[in-house]
Amino acid sequence: MSVAPVICQICKKPKSPNNGMIAELIRPSLLEFIKKKVPDLDNKAFICFEDLGNFRKDYVKEVLEDEIGELSALDNEVIQSLEQHEILSADISKQFEKKLTFGERLSDHIAEFGGSWKFLITFGAVIFVWIGANAVLLATRAFDPYPFILLNLILSCLAAVQAPIIMMSQNRAEARDRLRAENDYKVNLKAELEIRHLHEKVDHLLSRQWQRLAEIQQMQLELMHDLSRSSRRT
Repeated sequence: MSVAPVICQICKKPKSPNNGMIAELIRPSLLEFIKKKVPDLDNKAFICFEDLGNFRKDYVKEVLEDEIGELSALDNEVIQSLEQHEILSADISKQFEKKLTFGERLSDHIAEFGGSWKFLITFGAVIFVWIGANAVLLATRAFDPYPFILLNLILSCLAAVQAPIIMMSQNRAEARDRLRAENDYKVNLKAELEIRHLHEKVDHLLSRQWQRLAEIQQMQLELMHDLSRSSRRT
């Protein structure tokens, strides 16, 4: 059974009744904002979801500008996601790992190994064997006699190479943390706006239910009053 289309009072196009809602069912603050843009809008008017999404985007943008001032690029992304019903949460670590080159992955592994106990124990053992071999075993024909100038040169070169590799890895970790923080901000802001919207919508629906219950109760009282009057006459 086909459903007759309904004319949207905003775009003036025929829409399916399932593709929109009646104005009086919209939460009060958003409906007030829409009536500022469309003063002749009636509470029984039909508004399609596409136009409602555009009004909601403009409303959220106005609210955020009033509360936090000038909007950033992140705020605009959240507003856009609200209009298009997109999911903002994402696995930043996996997305970041996909963009790393071979050299960046290698530097991360080197930095990870250089900051571990395995490296410290291995390096300490190498130094101990080096000093022991040149000071005791090869005392007469040592290839690096005391004060171990070759060993100092190797340690200096190792420190000079290791430091920038660790700094590169730390910079990428900071970039990853910054992306994760930006994503958390967008998710939290969208969740806050959605929760605010749900609270207001629930309050609006509850007030409408109480109003209808009051109307039903009034009708029952009038009916009982009419019945009592008719019984008295008989």
